[in-house]
Amino acid sequence: MLRNLFLFLSRQRWLRSRMERPGIAEKLVRRFVAGRTLDEAVKVCRRLAGENILVTLDHLGENVTNDLEAAASLADYQDALLRLRQERLGGTISIKLTQLGLDQSTDACRERVFVLCDEASQGGTRVEIDMESSAYVDRTLAIVEAAHARSGNVRAVIQAYLRRSEADIRRLNQLGVPVRLCKGAYLEPVTVAFEDKREVDENYGRLLTLLLAEGTQPALATHDARLVTRALEEMDRRGTGPNGMEFQMLYGIGRDLQKRIVRAGYPLRLYVPYGVAWYPYFMRRLAERPANVWFLARNLTRA
Repeated sequence: MLRNLFLFLSRQRWLRSRMERPGIAEKLVRRFVAGRTLDEAVKVCRRLAGENILVTLDHLGENVTNDLEAAASLADYQDALLRLRQERLGGTISIKLTQLGLDQSTDACRERVFVLCDEASQGGTRVEIDMESSAYVDRTLAIVEAAHARSGNVRAVIQAYLRRSEADIRRLNQLGVPVRLCKGAYLEPVTVAFEDKREVDENYGRLLTLLLAEGTQPALATHDARLVTRALEEMDRRGTGPNGMEFQMLYGIGRDLQKRIVRAGYPLRLYVPYGVAWYPYFMRRLAERPANVWFLARNLTRA
């Protein structure tokens, strides 16, 4: 299965070390990664702001191996929050907890998240906490709940392909925690996750309806035009309009659909990744939808 192949390749450190060297591979992903530096990412954010598109900055990286690396990741995100505030971009940051040392210490990771939430509060923005593989869900949600209770400016990512996600969303809705709903992009056992695309899409549809009915400032992260249409129809049926929600998409993917959403007057936020550790992110994007391989090939001819 092509999806499983890309997910397997995303975990191969030897291949990652070769691919992330400056050179032709970096040019290959430039359409989907905003750049190697924060300055390059901010330049992209300014352009998107001119198109009435919101942003969330993701400094690429995950699964650090020691406290020094985790501290460096914290500093990178502090820099990102400062620049967002200085540039008045109204952007958020998206973080992975393994990038902040979750594998080494849950307590230390939680304290780093608190630091970022405090600094995000100063800029009137929030921290979006990405979800990683199923092995991290309970620890991630525990930190989300602690941060929400402390500062009230986090949004949790929930993955529609996990069988547990409806229960997780119902709990987060009760607590008033905003949720970003995505499909999911890790290799999971069938006991944990839906494998069939149809099942994942059906569950996403059920969960988006639940979020629009009961959620707090939900974000629907999808490039699936059918699911976007379903969300628009659901809001029209309820007579709510955007009502605090937003659509989210990935930088460089689905531009026509992005334009459709903005023209319709709905808020759109793009996930803008940057940094040198782009390889796992890029491979998971290919795994999410193998058709992205052909999408990439077509767009490279236009670059």
